[in-house]
Amino acid sequence: MRTAKPTAARGHGLARVLSKRGVCSRSRAEEWVRAGRVSVDGRVIRDPEYRTATTAGIAIDGVPLASRERVCIVLNKPRGVVVSAADEHDRATVYGLLEGADLPWLAPVGRLDKASEGLLLLGNDPEWAARITDPASHLPKTYHVQIRGVPDSRVLEHLRTGVTDLGEKLSARAVSLLRAGDRNAWLEIVLDQGRNRQIRRMLAALDYEVLRLIRVAIGPLALGELAKGQWRRLNEDEIKALAAPDRKP
Repeated sequence: MRTAKPTAARGHGLARVLSKRGVCSRSRAEEWVRAGRVSVDGRVIRDPEYRTATTAGIAIDGVPLASRERVCIVLNKPRGVVVSAADEHDRATVYGLLEGADLPWLAPVGRLDKASEGLLLLGNDPEWAARITDPASHLPKTYHVQIRGVPDSRVLEHLRTGVTDLGEKLSARAVSLLRAGDRNAWLEIVLDQGRNRQIRRMLAALDYEVLRLIRVAIGPLALGELAKGQWRRLNEDEIKALAAPDRKP
């Protein structure tokens, strides 16, 4: 007689569920669980790998997750700051800019590399973040890019039609020349692809060095007059507009 194999518990580990829900980082969630701060259906759970398929019934310090306020912010990221909760090389992170603020844990919505600056979204609503970062949304992201050299119209058209880098076709939704001097120029580049380091790779393929790269808008949300290193909360209209469906492909 064969004995049926036990089935694995459904869902994911409790710490992973909390991080996916945007409550905190996974390492912080593990600390909270082990400290007895997290309960499921009224019972304190101290095992970060405790399996659960839903966030219903989960509470932190007795406060149900369902009652959490949705918080989404826009931050003007300075150059040289890392988009990470912690850095193994002890570099400054965007979370240092939020110290002392009365904010819940906020996860970055997309990325900006260390050398890039400008508009960065953070929030505690993973579903909202997923709609914004989904390539199928074709949400345009606008950048102002300073390059060494002055490109002609053929270069701008090449950026629009696309270049190939490491076997990957990269193109811009729109490209325009903002201003130019004798040695440098500023371009406005709009993307709706979101490939890793896309603008730097496109320009490098055409032998142009990027000197500065600033994201100035995501969809309808512009950086505006927000000072470098500062942040502000988004209102509900802005939050909804960023995740609006049926964008033009």
